[in-house]
Amino acid sequence: QVQLVESGGGSVEAGDSLRLSCVDSGGTLSEATIGWFRQQPGKERELVAAIKWGDDSTQVADSLKGRFTISRDNAKNAVYLQMNRLQPEDTAVYYCARTHPFARGLPSRRHDYPYWGQGTPVTVFS
Repeated sequence: QVQLVESGGGSVEAGDSLRLSCVDSGGTLSEATIGWFRQQPGKERELVAAIKWGDDSTQVADSLKGRFTISRDNAKNAVYLQMNRLQPEDTAVYYCARTHPFARGLPSRRHDYPYWGQGTPVTVFS
């Protein structure tokens, strides 16, 4: 049974970096597209980045390109979100989500990801 667990969140100062991790204790992440979403206070949950199964093609939100990168380590059954030069507006709860196995493309909509972790909070102080 799929069970996604995020880690790596915390409180940092502007300009710092964090790396979030997502592991699946019940499934195989290499078979699925994995997305990192975030929900900022008072806002809708939005896609930050996604990485596709198979060819590991990636997608990063336009506003975050150059600062955020997504990667996976299949041997560790983990996906990572590297966040650099963090800003106060990056403050949010960050969620890992996955598609069904071998789903097509790099979906950006929440409903394309049926499995979710509990989220890890990130707070960036100015």
